[in-house]
Amino acid sequence: MFAHDGYDHLMAHHIKPSVQRVAIMNYLMQHRTHPTADCIYSELSEKIPTLSRMTVYNTLKILVEQGAVQQLSIDDKQAHYDADTTPHAHFRCNTCGAIYDVPVPPMSPTVAADFLVTETHLYYRGICKKCLQES
Repeated sequence: MFAHDGYDHLMAHHIKPSVQRVAIMNYLMQHRTHPTADCIYSELSEKIPTLSRMTVYNTLKILVEQGAVQQLSIDDKQAHYDADTTPHAHFRCNTCGAIYDVPVPPMSPTVAADFLVTETHLYYRGICKKCLQES
């Protein structure tokens, strides 16, 4: 992805861009590993020495509130973040902790006709293919 993608994404979600916000958005768009706030801070603080942990948390809060990213509650210990806001599920490996995107079929016409769905979360837990092969 290009450096301006994060800027454009922020603007599309009516978020005032700053150097820190653009860097965080770019990181999320380029690293599809569903990072935590602490992971984002650790990675970006080396490149942006003025970045504080509080700025990362505050920015992520704004990004979630404006619909620019998803906050995942798949991990009992800490929140993870995903720049892909299209409908999809997540799988968390109980062995290595990796989180994967999982495609889901479109919503049934009955649900779409009878309800106004504003948010969905579907989480799977188990053992990923890599860990199964290693055991």
